[in-house]
Amino acid sequence: MALSLARSRLAHHLGQKMASLVSSLQLWNPLPLELVGGFSSNPINGCLDRRFASIKAESAAAVDDHRCYQVMDFPGGKVMFVPELRFLAESPGERISCYRILDDDGKTISGSSFQEVSKEIALKMYSDMVTLQIMDTIFYEAQRQGRISFYLTTIGEEAINIASAAALTIDDIVFPQYREPGVLLWRGFTLQEFANQCFGNKLDYGKGRQMPIHYGSNRLNYFTVSSPIATQVPHAVGAAYSLKMDKKHACAVTYFGDGGTSEGDFHAALNFAAVMEVPVIFFCRNNGWAISTPTAEQFRSDGAVIRGQAYGIRSIRVDGNDALAVYSAVHAAREMAIRESRPILVEALTYRVGHHSTSDDSTKYRPVDEIEHWRTARDPVSRYRKWIERNGWWCDDAESELRSNVRKELLHAVQVAERMDKPPLAELFTDVYDQVPSNLREQERLLTELIKQHPGDYPPEVPV
Repeated sequence: MALSLARSRLAHHLGQKMASLVSSLQLWNPLPLELVGGFSSNPINGCLDRRFASIKAESAAAVDDHRCYQVMDFPGGKVMFVPELRFLAESPGERISCYRILDDDGKTISGSSFQEVSKEIALKMYSDMVTLQIMDTIFYEAQRQGRISFYLTTIGEEAINIASAAALTIDDIVFPQYREPGVLLWRGFTLQEFANQCFGNKLDYGKGRQMPIHYGSNRLNYFTVSSPIATQVPHAVGAAYSLKMDKKHACAVTYFGDGGTSEGDFHAALNFAAVMEVPVIFFCRNNGWAISTPTAEQFRSDGAVIRGQAYGIRSIRVDGNDALAVYSAVHAAREMAIRESRPILVEALTYRVGHHSTSDDSTKYRPVDEIEHWRTARDPVSRYRKWIERNGWWCDDAESELRSNVRKELLHAVQVAERMDKPPLAELFTDVYDQVPSNLREQERLLTELIKQHPGDYPPEVPV
């Protein structure tokens, strides 16, 4: 009698375990019901925190082929064991598709879905894209004339700059690389402020201590540009974590190029953001070239977008030369990042038409006809202009007036910035410590004496 009772209890216990396993299989690795012996169970509502789930193995006998399946309850979700030796493919059979709204002729693609843009926003986007083009042209020429020491253009990437900025709010914190001045322009950074920074005069917010184009604005939530590649990416994650803790209705946004995805900072940042579930947008400008290194030699994977999935981050690939597509993608990414407290990766496919910087000659490593094709046939500004013209919002007269006015304002800003005094020498030693330490005071004294001994070797417009 006792033995029979024990057997009955054991059978009942095994039945419960099997039912529990079948429920798990249905939830995590769906199988046809007949493959697991005909048991049925309600799906599990909710689950424990994935990061703290226990590790254990369970098994179920398959009826049809007599093989034994095991499921490991591993942190992050249940994993099913299989007897076949299978490796994950190194790449998918097809490349990940690219979201697009406007074709190369500026026509809206039939059936496309996108975020509606008001006439006011649409015209400001175009005006700022044109302004960015003209600013690049004039400052580039100023560098070639020896009036500023360095410059870097955004030619071919105007839509990325302006359209992404238009989809954000001023409360969103921006961590740029060095090819996003359009984000600052959209937020209200004036042409005079751009000129002051490039010439490093006394009104430059960096007080002449940064390279030209290393813009920054505390007022506009735009962190100062820094030359080392990808160092801004983990900073953005930290800022996003702070926004999450403070329950702010805002996100952090960081920009970087395809070359930046080869840096360790990129990988650490994506993993940190995914695990901590923070509201951050990773915006990759895949413009084909990391200085002279083409993307074919930069990585074997399908661009940057696939790397987001590897870290558990929702991702999208977008046509970076389509202003409406960029605006719609970033608008949706921001909404998800804040509402769901999650990171989003946006990869924008574009092309750097200009040289990497004034220190580069891209014709040494790129075919000239390739550059010209992207400058003309794939120009994001011309494509967007055709769209607003079709809407009846723009005409040739408005175009001429805009370009004339912007050019006059920029040339005036350059003249003012160039004539203005440089920051005082004493400010070279400030803004790092609350109280300037004795060793820096000593360095300041020695430098002042050296300038007095050799005044001809130092610019006279720098106040000592």
